[in-house]
Amino acid sequence: MQAVTQSETPRGGFKQLRVMILLLILLVVSVTTCQTRFRTTRWRQPVYVAIYPIAADNSPVTGRYVAALDAEYFKSIDRFFTREAVRYHLETDEPVRTRLRGALRELPPPLPDTGLLSTAFWSLRLRYWAWRMSRTASEPADIRMFVLFHDPALTPTVPHSLGLAKGLIGVVYAFAAPTMGGENCVVIAHEMLHTVGATDKYRVGDNAPRFPDGFGDPAQNPLYPQQVAELMAGRIMLAADRWQQVASLDEVVVGRATALEIRWVH
Repeated sequence: MQAVTQSETPRGGFKQLRVMILLLILLVVSVTTCQTRFRTTRWRQPVYVAIYPIAADNSPVTGRYVAALDAEYFKSIDRFFTREAVRYHLETDEPVRTRLRGALRELPPPLPDTGLLSTAFWSLRLRYWAWRMSRTASEPADIRMFVLFHDPALTPTVPHSLGLAKGLIGVVYAFAAPTMGGENCVVIAHEMLHTVGATDKYRVGDNAPRFPDGFGDPAQNPLYPQQVAELMAGRIMLAADRWQQVASLDEVVVGRATALEIRWVH
């Protein structure tokens, strides 16, 4: 009995040590994330957004599309936030600067179907994966957006994109089609604002924009059809029972409720 106790003691101590190390890592990550998010949402200087394109399938169409991407493809995001910053009188007139990184070959860890514990573990895996993918970057980045492009002929519908405040990371599912560039940038901008605290402004059941926060101009008279969409709703209300997806950031604004969440107004 004594021998068993002695042999199991080192195992118990090693397990406790692993738990303590994990807790320490989580504490450091949490503190660092809070500091970065606070600095990022002060909006006194540009927020640098690194965009990592990824060919998410083996289609030659997707490969050619990703290989042809350049920095200009994403500049509508910069111009959109500059335009909206003027409306909200931010201290900086250039709140966002996108930076295109080299294409990645490795996919992020897939989101689990269910389970709170599984989701929490996935979040840690994603943050570690994002760190590995970006640790050698020479230029600074406050937010990292990983954009997975798909050939629409093979994948006509894609999973929901997501943006994580913990780690300031976004995973965007996009289409490798020239006609979809505007919509892709809308999704990137939408998920980017999730990383800095913005919430969705559409109904869960049917994706219709919620009134008033999900309308581009809730004070418009007559109310319909709306002329623009709220970014965190992503759809223009044409009538009380009809709405459509926006095609580009030219059709989108940052509403006041979103501006409050991301600290553009107080």
